[in-house]
Amino acid sequence: MLAAAASVKPSAAVATTAKPALFKPLHLPPFPLPAAGGRRPLSVSARPLYRQEHVLATVAAAAGRSDRASSPAPPSATADGARPVVGIAAPAAEPAEAARRTKIWVYFATWWALNVIFNIYNKKMLNAFPYPWLGATLSLAAGSAIMLASWATRIVEPPQTDLDFWKSLSPVAVAHTIGHVAATVSMAKVAVSFTHIIKSGEPAFSVLVSRFFLGEHFPAPVYFSLLPIIGGCALAAVTELNFNMVGFMGAMISNVAFVFRNIFSKKGMKGKSVSGMNYYACLSMMSLVILLPFAIAMEGPKVWAAGWQKAVAEIGPNFVWWVAAQSVFYHLYNQVSYMSLDEISPLTFSIGNTMKRISVIVASIIIFQTPVQPINALGAAIAILGTFIYSQAKQ
Repeated sequence: MLAAAASVKPSAAVATTAKPALFKPLHLPPFPLPAAGGRRPLSVSARPLYRQEHVLATVAAAAGRSDRASSPAPPSATADGARPVVGIAAPAAEPAEAARRTKIWVYFATWWALNVIFNIYNKKMLNAFPYPWLGATLSLAAGSAIMLASWATRIVEPPQTDLDFWKSLSPVAVAHTIGHVAATVSMAKVAVSFTHIIKSGEPAFSVLVSRFFLGEHFPAPVYFSLLPIIGGCALAAVTELNFNMVGFMGAMISNVAFVFRNIFSKKGMKGKSVSGMNYYACLSMMSLVILLPFAIAMEGPKVWAAGWQKAVAEIGPNFVWWVAAQSVFYHLYNQVSYMSLDEISPLTFSIGNTMKRISVIVASIIIFQTPVQPINALGAAIAILGTFIYSQAKQ
């Protein structure tokens, strides 16, 4: 008994003397079991005065706190971007993204169909009336007239522009004018299929221009994917039965000009309240002003009048329809393409532009019965396959 008393007494003495010196009495709140749905998270000090593990374990077991999914996240987890916050926003974001992708695909399908129609009537017109400078001018004039009428009747709300907008538009208009005229000259000299095979190399020009002029860098697979595009275009050009240097150079110049146009357009459209439709309308009007004096100098009204009379005498009233159709459908397909450019990057735009050429090449070969050698078809297939590989590498 004495030994037991001796062993207890020093501990009590130490506890009695040490209590005032170490800490004040701590009054913990009671831990009653709350009603269902009224559970409160337990707040624990980051620097406890003593170890509380046994207390927390008892309370958690009693309140059923082991189900962490039903408890709210601590403030630190929420500030760090906890998963519950993302999970709540994701269902609302997914339908919006799906709707956006559907709209882009609708734009692409409409764009490609209108482009096929334009190329057919444009080639028919150029076969009977080989004056590409006037043909290019009429395309821009028709689009400008359509949009001016749409603004006047309030079918389309007119854009609110200023001097800075037109200044930023001027390099786009210059590139668009050069590319449009060069492509029209190319199609006047060679088959539509050959022009579009060469123009399928546009992604290669887009990457090279973005790399050396804009300082953008791409992964190695993107650069390697350009090899089949360039090789396929070269193979198709070498084996083309109706090869013409003017037509070939026109397609190449058009590639470079349209890449700059797409890049400048995307930059010019950033931060602007002008929609893609109105942006292209303004672009057509400025390009028309730039092109008209050059078209008059290169061909002239006398040449146009003589060529027009000859075409009407040979073809009949259908020739007038060909001219009107190629002019209207040129504006419509470009208008839709700029509406899609509102939603995508210039490189994605170039991919869509290249995939569009598949339908144009096939349709033109069937309609115009263009002779195609197997090696020529192989080159076109390699170029198109390279475009597909490029799109996958870019993604």
